[in-house]
Amino acid sequence: MKKTLTIAGSDTTGGAGLQADLKTFQEYGTFGMSAITSIVTMDINDNWSHNIETIEPEVVGRQLETVFAGGKPDALKTGMLGDIRTIAVVRDAIDHYHPKNIVIDPVLACKGTAGILLSENADSIRELLLPVADVTTPNLIEAGILSDLGDLKTVADIEKAATIIHCFGAKTVIIKGGRRFDNQEDEALDVFYDGHAFHYLKSPLVHTDNNHGAGCTFAAAITAGLANGKSTLEAVTTAKAFVHAAITNGHPFNQYLGHIWHGAYRDQGYTL
Repeated sequence: MKKTLTIAGSDTTGGAGLQADLKTFQEYGTFGMSAITSIVTMDINDNWSHNIETIEPEVVGRQLETVFAGGKPDALKTGMLGDIRTIAVVRDAIDHYHPKNIVIDPVLACKGTAGILLSENADSIRELLLPVADVTTPNLIEAGILSDLGDLKTVADIEKAATIIHCFGAKTVIIKGGRRFDNQEDEALDVFYDGHAFHYLKSPLVHTDNNHGAGCTFAAAITAGLANGKSTLEAVTTAKAFVHAAITNGHPFNQYLGHIWHGAYRDQGYTL
């Protein structure tokens, strides 16, 4: 059995963060493990504002020691890492244990907020995590921050940002345009760049607010695909289809957000 690890925050609603990662790992038939970096809660009395309680970096380090005591996972991903101290702990663990198939989801901004949550982490992600990333999966906002290009409004902007981010060391960059990208074809567009060629991954745009956790799930699906031996492009392409099914079959949580359904791809008869 293949093993997968998520180093990420906990979303109390169960829709995103490590909860989404573990559900995705299970759907892919891998054994999921986790190291919790933060606990995210939302205030129903303050327009669903987000509160992030960061786990002490020493505790994160002890969790990673525990996980790696069982051997190297076949793939790992990072999500919300809380602060720059935790980012350093994660890099130290990578240097010490030399895991393979590292997927960096550079969480700086997320749905359900006014925009940017953790922009102060951008420098540390660029300096410590992108150089060891086999894959990184920024959304448009995060890609604009990491590349220092600001707002990305065209495919050319995305391509330029991907090229810059690749230069920081990430072997493959996937910039998630999704529904944030203002295109004319009513489609969700993600751009894949491996330093050699661009690939443009498209799916019909799903007009729904039930998309909480889509970004986490996408990175987790890539992670599990790599653990299962897929090539990077194959893992990303399958992850795109997995998330599209999950969004299409999402369900509301409350008046502020709705979750995707991680079992939708399997429900439709597909195997992973």
